[in-house]
Amino acid sequence: MKIIIHRGTKEIGGTCVELMAGNSRIVVDLGIPLVSGKEGQPFDSKVIEGKTAKQLLALGILPAVDDLYAGSKPRIDAVLISHSHLDHYGLLRYVHPDIPIYLSAGARELINVSDIFTPHRTGSLNSRIVSHGKKVTAGDFSVTPFLVDHSAFDALAFLIEGDKTKVFYSGDFRGHGRKSALFTRMVESPPRGIDCLLMEGSMLGRGEQAYKDEVAVEKGIKDVLESKRNIAFLFVSSQNIDRLVSAYKACRKTGSTFVIDLYTAFILHKLSEKTKSLPQFDWPNVRVKFFKFHADKIAEAGHEKLLYLFNQRKIEMEEINRMKEKVLMILRDNSLFPRVVRNINPVKGAVIVYSMWEGYLTDKFRAYCRDNGITIKQVHTSGHAVPKHLVAFAKAVNSKTLVPIHTFHADQYAEMFDNVKVLNDGELWEVSI
Repeated sequence: MKIIIHRGTKEIGGTCVELMAGNSRIVVDLGIPLVSGKEGQPFDSKVIEGKTAKQLLALGILPAVDDLYAGSKPRIDAVLISHSHLDHYGLLRYVHPDIPIYLSAGARELINVSDIFTPHRTGSLNSRIVSHGKKVTAGDFSVTPFLVDHSAFDALAFLIEGDKTKVFYSGDFRGHGRKSALFTRMVESPPRGIDCLLMEGSMLGRGEQAYKDEVAVEKGIKDVLESKRNIAFLFVSSQNIDRLVSAYKACRKTGSTFVIDLYTAFILHKLSEKTKSLPQFDWPNVRVKFFKFHADKIAEAGHEKLLYLFNQRKIEMEEINRMKEKVLMILRDNSLFPRVVRNINPVKGAVIVYSMWEGYLTDKFRAYCRDNGITIKQVHTSGHAVPKHLVAFAKAVNSKTLVPIHTFHADQYAEMFDNVKVLNDGELWEVSI
């Protein structure tokens, strides 16, 4: 089997891997980059809008995979998507419509939801839903998906077999989330005879985490709710389902009201068809704040009936202000935040539970909070494996070769693991067996 990592050998985000076996070719992940240029500046996704696949290929934004995109003759047998984060699926809209896209049911649902609310629309996909442990065939390849613990719901790793070679693609994973049992199970009973492990290393170089796992995050949110004397805002991705569960549990334990927006209510409702354990709009301690933008998007997508359903638990700003000492409200650093803050009287003493990567916090927003007497308390744990879990995972899989991917620190792998092969983006490499 031959491998080309088109993007990801020396960076996090924009992951794309091409594998070749026999007469077949498959692609794993096709994400939007997170950084651009040698200085690693944040990637401006607006440069994508209005451009053709040919233009994006010329700019180096689309990976140079022959026969993959609309307008070419499709000769790729499948695209595998590990999970529903844009840096892994965000360029799918350019794939030729005849090429099947293999992904989990949860990932498909969240991509559909993102298409409603965000500008990065994938549109109609030639989807094939895959499930944990159930092998599928794509040309001369066989692929077995494995559920993994990650901040993205229903995330997958893949065992890919072809040409008598076994490659294991870790995708993004961790061992400290609410699905950590999946990590434990993988380490205790790993796939055998792996020739090459493509393993992420997002957390290398980031230092120790203040909150070691999702249980610690839940306690951290609970501590904030117990000590505050004004409203608390939760800054979180509404697609980080583990974090929503942690926040809801903290609210229940403190008698607080968890105010979610329509976007969050919509996501949780859609995922309830897959699992009944996720908090819903009509559960105790949950209310829904309507914002016009969210309501318009839901109506435009033909889901007006859900607006009537969510209206049963609607809460207005006047009520939020009256009960603010017992409120945890989901918001983000966008135009809605100042509008909400204007309705909290007084706002001084309010707390933001910042439950995202701290790198997203801007100096401008910090200054805004400081000027308004709002405290920012970071309560977060990563969606990615910490070094000790990377070591345990690599040791358990015991591959003949380990290839770094989805990391800014490929140079550190050889210090931590055996049999490391560092590739360059675009390099064709034949897996040794």
